[in-house]
Amino acid sequence: MNNELEELYQQVILDHSKRPRNMGEITEGAVHVHGDNPSCGDEIHLHVKFGADGGVEDVKFTGQGCAISQASASMMTLKVKGKNRADTETMLHAFHDLVTTEVSDPPKLLGDLRLLQGVRKFPQRVKCAMLAWRALEQAIEAGDKESEVSTEET
Repeated sequence: MNNELEELYQQVILDHSKRPRNMGEITEGAVHVHGDNPSCGDEIHLHVKFGADGGVEDVKFTGQGCAISQASASMMTLKVKGKNRADTETMLHAFHDLVTTEVSDPPKLLGDLRLLQGVRKFPQRVKCAMLAWRALEQAIEAGDKESEVSTEET
């Protein structure tokens, strides 16, 4: 990562971790997923309200953790809110690939999330970046039930 990109990465991460977007709860009609990363203490409570078509109508989160986990959650909520199920799942898989494998040309659909590509060099940080995404994946699978997910599981 060149110096300018590294600086932008740091600015975006700090901005989203200090001023997270879509922080809060959805109390009615939402799937609630609790996710945690016991190895470092990151924790997230994801609230996803799905529309009749299965798309993400609204999404919010609460929790605590390192700057990367909080920034990733904040950035994720911005990207998936209002997206249909297929686009959400495509984005989920694209983000997973971005932070776990060498991707020479990250998909443009990820937008600013592409700045998190560098975390793949630090396996412990991959878990931080993926926590909110794993919770989202669990919410999609759970349908209308509360669920719990840990990054320590497969």
